[in-house]
Amino acid sequence: MSDRQRYDLAALRARLDGIRLEDNPALVRQKSRDFYWYSPILKRQLDPAVADIVAHPTSQDEVIRILSACAALAIPVTPRGAGTGNYGQAMPLAGGVVLDLSGMNHVLDIGPGHVVAQAGAILAEIDAATRKAVGRELRLHPSTYRTASIGGFIAGGSGGVGSIMWGGLRDLGNILGLTVVTMEAAPRVLRLTGEEVGKVAHAYGTNGIITEVTMPLAPAHDWVEAIIGFDDFAEACAYANALGEQDALVKKLVSVVAAPVPQRYFLRHKPFLPEGKHVVLVMVDALAIDAFAAFTARHGGEALFRSDLVPAARQAGLPPLYELAWNHTTLRALRVDPAVTYLQTLYPFPHQLDLVARIHARLGTEVPAHLEFVRFDGKITCFGLPLVHFTGEERLDEIIAIHEEMGAVVFNPHRYTLEEGGMKQTDAVQLAFKREADPAGLLNPGKMIGWENPEFDLASGRTYLFQGLG
Repeated sequence: MSDRQRYDLAALRARLDGIRLEDNPALVRQKSRDFYWYSPILKRQLDPAVADIVAHPTSQDEVIRILSACAALAIPVTPRGAGTGNYGQAMPLAGGVVLDLSGMNHVLDIGPGHVVAQAGAILAEIDAATRKAVGRELRLHPSTYRTASIGGFIAGGSGGVGSIMWGGLRDLGNILGLTVVTMEAAPRVLRLTGEEVGKVAHAYGTNGIITEVTMPLAPAHDWVEAIIGFDDFAEACAYANALGEQDALVKKLVSVVAAPVPQRYFLRHKPFLPEGKHVVLVMVDALAIDAFAAFTARHGGEALFRSDLVPAARQAGLPPLYELAWNHTTLRALRVDPAVTYLQTLYPFPHQLDLVARIHARLGTEVPAHLEFVRFDGKITCFGLPLVHFTGEERLDEIIAIHEEMGAVVFNPHRYTLEEGGMKQTDAVQLAFKREADPAGLLNPGKMIGWENPEFDLASGRTYLFQGLG
């Protein structure tokens, strides 16, 4: 971890005159954190991580100056957006500089089907601008929509709200282009499009600093929020899966949360959540609401809440429904019970419902189910973000092993490297780009095993969400 005598900060300040730098220890520590504490394991491992100084660029030219100075002085740089990631992506394991990109927050261009924004632009603010200009919105966003930045989402995220229609960030076409600055004495500005964006997507800023993004837009619908209740968990899952397959019903969210999680942790929605009900959280186009209601009745679902039917006064103070889903489910549980943590799983098509049922039957009391239905490689299936009542690392490893033995894929959120979590596969193409963009290995060191350990097996045979490019 960081030794404050290790880097020549005086020389850095001299080179970066005119750029805002912060070295107040409390503020530096604050900017050296993300939501790593979702994992008790990462909390133990990463608590000591702290930068030496924080740099606050407001333009791409200032990013270039900062990277040039740090390259010359051999000072590592860890980029940070809004700090809403969960795996220590933005935590500076080697100290040095945290590059806070939140000051680069402008929407630069809006076209009929695309938006260009600086990396620090907040997702909700991008949508506000595109809705006003062209009546369109981003295809995908995480549950941290109101606070997360677009650059951080691309560098550390995978999908989220909207994935039921559009898949994930791994899918070609969901990121149109990226502008990336390299970590060299004379940094270059690279423009990546097509398959090339996969070099930088979900790479934690280890192989280039994203400064601008070009994203596709989808029609901005009038979204109705609905909570549908079921007495039987399997029926809730079957309904959600079938709803995902109804392409004519335009949706943005289909989530299943097993009882008693909603009743325990969705505190502000509790008046709408009878005991024992398993719930499906849905965002559906208002134009499809009658068809949606008919579909729900056909499957025996009970409408516990619908935003178009509940008076505005009764909705006051309720969070948006997407803030009960994805990893906000975990966050709401943690606010009530700090001993809760979670897993990230995939239930492969076409046997996802059977696999979910078997795992829930075996572990449901200790690991209550939470499913996010998505379009994955063109098929409807589900990811899991099940809650775990954490009793120790040994038992957590056993729970992961049980999932894998039964056929689920686990993307382990209790690991901070790209490869160990199973999200990003490094291969010869990825490593070649790393050597080109960051030859001294100064960008977010410690997060890419394939770079740190030349003996690492790049062809391990495991499943990665973001596959290699070679």
